[in-house]
Amino acid sequence: MTGNVQSAVSRAGDHPALEAGARLGYAAAGVLHLLLAWVTVQLAWTSGSEQADQQGALAQLAGNGVGTALLWVLLVGFVLLALWQATEAIAWGEVSDRAKAAAKAVTYGVLAASTVSVLTGGGSGGGSQGATAGLLGSGAGRVLVGAVGLGVVGVAGYHVVKGWRERFLRDLAGSPAPWVVRAGRAGYVGKGAALAVVGVLLVVAAVQADPEKAQGLDAALHALASLPFGAVLLTLAAIGFAAYGVYAFGRARYARV
Repeated sequence: MTGNVQSAVSRAGDHPALEAGARLGYAAAGVLHLLLAWVTVQLAWTSGSEQADQQGALAQLAGNGVGTALLWVLLVGFVLLALWQATEAIAWGEVSDRAKAAAKAVTYGVLAASTVSVLTGGGSGGGSQGATAGLLGSGAGRVLVGAVGLGVVGVAGYHVVKGWRERFLRDLAGSPAPWVVRAGRAGYVGKGAALAVVGVLLVVAAVQADPEKAQGLDAALHALASLPFGAVLLTLAAIGFAAYGVYAFGRARYARV
């Protein structure tokens, strides 16, 4: 029975419509990271108070008809890419590959939920912040937050290595254009560096029991802004996000699906 289910899911994942949806999802990720780069530049060089994370980036599109229409396109892309990754997680393959696909399915599902929140005028994630504050109120919770922080640092290191050694080429088919390779290398390294700051802040929050430091990418970028040469550091982060966005457009063209 399990084999039959896996076979059916595998066929669904190979359907041209779902594969096209996965490519749309990668393009949607490209738009998201370009918007995130723009928000980061605003934080670096203006007094803007925009939320400097994925939801804040998506919010840049809200408020006009064209932007709202694009948000709906991004939502469709994120949902379809999440579904495709879910089929990859269920279908046959190495356990590690299936675990990565499952994690990516969750990631794109969260992005889809964030897009829905922006479209419906929802909040900016206070629920998760409150949950983190609750965890930091107990010893076991602080250990859990610290463990998550270390995990994020590990993921950050994986991104840096994947970019520097160009291992992302394994995700692509054929011979990608040179601009895709250059953008992928800079994008993975830059995104990994930003994630490292997030992970370090989570560990610090766990050690100090300080929920203000456990607020994700927004807190990480604001922490960079408060440092000497913070504007320069944020600009470098923005370049990394933008490079990853450009790479995501290339991946939409060359991805193995």
